Amino acid sequence: MLSVAVCTWNRAARLARTLEAMTRLEPPGAGGGDGGWELVVVDNGSTDGTAATIDGFAGRLPVRRVTEPRTGLSHARNAAVAAARGAAIVWTDDDVLVEPGWLAAYARALDRWPDADVFGGPILPHFDAPPPAWLAAGLPQVRNAYALLDLGPEPVPLGGARLPFGANYAIRTAAQRRVAYSPALGRVGAALGSGEETAVVRALLDAGARGWWVPEARVAHLVPPERQSVRFLRAYYRGNGASLHHEPGFHAPTHGPRLLGRPRWVWRLAVEQQLLYWLRRPSAPPERWLRHLRLASSAWGTLLARPPREDGRGA
Repeated sequence: MLSVAVCTWNRAARLARTLEAMTRLEPPGAGGGDGGWELVVVDNGSTDGTAATIDGFAGRLPVRRVTEPRTGLSHARNAAVAAARGAAIVWTDDDVLVEPGWLAAYARALDRWPDADVFGGPILPHFDAPPPAWLAAGLPQVRNAYALLDLGPEPVPLGGARLPFGANYAIRTAAQRRVAYSPALGRVGAALGSGEETAVVRALLDAGARGWWVPEARVAHLVPPERQSVRFLRAYYRGNGASLHHEPGFHAPTHGPRLLGRPRWVWRLAVEQQLLYWLRRPSAPPERWLRHLRLASSAWGTLLARPPREDGRGA
């Protein structure tokens, strides 16, 4: 049996679209597995109609609602891991449309590579409204802000820079339970943190686990109009930069000379890229000034974030 896990916070309308798409899933047995699956939806302390939305699909999906009152995506992910009953956990988000063959593709992969623990698949964009011209032209520069990923049409081993994103990956449950998601990483309420799933996947691969890219396990990530803006991109990449404080070795003296407690190279990157963004935004192609925006925002996020305390938690 496979466990599909979705964590959600105050997105009842989008969640309903995600669950509706899941009603059209082919069973895992179509991929050669045993055919059983469950859907674990973790309500991370929502105050809208999320609970009613989940319960409304009880007759159409093998769904269980789990409540995690501690705010934060990592807390919600850990609650899903504790609740899962399947041999593998297949992760997606509450603003994703899965293709009908998505789950069956993962079932085939789990059977094909029995010695592998980690799997990932493509994430394509689904714009709810036509994107502005600058975003359509420069999308490759900011694709991770929309959790977009495509490693090609053929299976390839995961590792190095080839890592899955949180909207579409799977981990065998026994391996998943060896590494918890860190509450210091990931989204917390409306704050756009990230990196909790990457840390877990990287830890497993570094410990010797094998991983595979599953090109047939496709999903589409919903991109609403409010995310099609420079303001959103700036906030997203600042959250990314803040997560750098939790990277191994970032606070070690060997990371370079410091200014006001931060590496000097980060200050230099922030100032240089901010100036280039201001200079090139009026006339340069979007793919150029979006790169400067991405790098500058990430650097400012690193500079402005509070470093973790000695106990490993955020300050």
